[in-house]
Amino acid sequence: MTRAGDPWAVARQARTLNEAHDAVGRLRPPPSGEMPVWLEFYRRSAAVYAEVAETDRGHHHEALYWAGREARMAEEIDSRIRSGARAD
Repeated sequence: MTRAGDPWAVARQARTLNEAHDAVGRLRPPPSGEMPVWLEFYRRSAAVYAEVAETDRGHHHEALYWAGREARMAEEIDSRIRSGARAD
């Protein structure tokens, strides 16, 4: 079930890596986006790819790579936010 107006609903329904790439790509913030926006994006993106790793067994390892990559990006941004760093 999806919530009306939830932009991540389609991404969470992705069952293949290609569907995930397409859905997540549409939700990517602009390069000038604030760090908290990017943090939320990467956290949600990591969750989408982790789920796809379980449903698209033919691309399991690649989806796990993307889940890990997005999680690392989220960790990096979270660390920058907590240290008071400015966006570059």
